[in-house]
Amino acid sequence: MNWKHGLTLLLTLAFMVGCGQATKEPADTTQTAAEPVNSGAAHDGWWCSEHGIPEDQCGMCSAKLAAEFQKKGDWCKEHDRPESQCFICHPELATQFAALYEAKYGKQPPKPTE
Repeated sequence: MNWKHGLTLLLTLAFMVGCGQATKEPADTTQTAAEPVNSGAAHDGWWCSEHGIPEDQCGMCSAKLAAEFQKKGDWCKEHDRPESQCFICHPELATQFAALYEAKYGKQPPKPTE
């Protein structure tokens, strides 16, 4: 095999590897350090197992919700989450959110992973 055939093979292979792959959206450069970053956990159910609160209220998984909490002044800067969801500063809040899970499922929620 001469170098022209090798180069053609290499270019064809490179094209095939990249062909058909979805392109990623460009990163949102307007995101602030206080906005949450989804850790890759599944967020398709009612309960956010990662943070121990209902998914539709999770200000740590949703940048939109985080912005709303911050706009209202409900933000723990030290722990980068809504103050009303900061179990570190307010451990009693974990019990309140756990009661929502218990009311729906009749059992204790899973321990938050974060």
